[in-house]
Amino acid sequence: MGRWEPDSRGRLEEAALALYGERGFESTTVAGIAERAGLTERTFFRHFADKREVLFGGAGTLQELLVGGVASAPKSAAPMDAVLAALETAGALLQERRDYAQKRQAVIAANTELQEREVIKLASLAGALAHALRRRGVKDPAATLTAEAGIAVFKVAFARWVEASNRRDLPRLVRESLGELQAATAPRHPA
Repeated sequence: MGRWEPDSRGRLEEAALALYGERGFESTTVAGIAERAGLTERTFFRHFADKREVLFGGAGTLQELLVGGVASAPKSAAPMDAVLAALETAGALLQERRDYAQKRQAVIAANTELQEREVIKLASLAGALAHALRRRGVKDPAATLTAEAGIAVFKVAFARWVEASNRRDLPRLVRESLGELQAATAPRHPA
């Protein structure tokens, strides 16, 4: 094995997901992941703090993308429209990694600790979106409510997107899910 291996991080991600699928998250070791990838444990730890980070290492990038999307929305955009634009942008990026997302979600669904970590990640994303909205001048509780609703929309759309039978893209599912939320919260007019 040479000193430099191309796409070490990607190889480690692929190896980890394969092993998590074969052996389960708990039974997979960092040594096993590194061996499967043809790399050393030291290389693994250059890319990831622990084996959970293989699944959650992209959260910072996703947060930056969402916050940047809200910040770059037109000043005239309503708060939810700014969040929707950010979610659609993130969805378009994730669209390219659907196979990875499906495998990742299956691993998380099979492990309570990872499910808790996913909830924490989503809460952190909602907090970052709320902060970005406040920087746009949106007052609380509107900023917090909009951010939380946006993350709820994204969570529902993402769950639909990773289903094996789904053929729609993630940005479309985000729009559809927001439409369903808006329809559910629209005032009813008596007949």
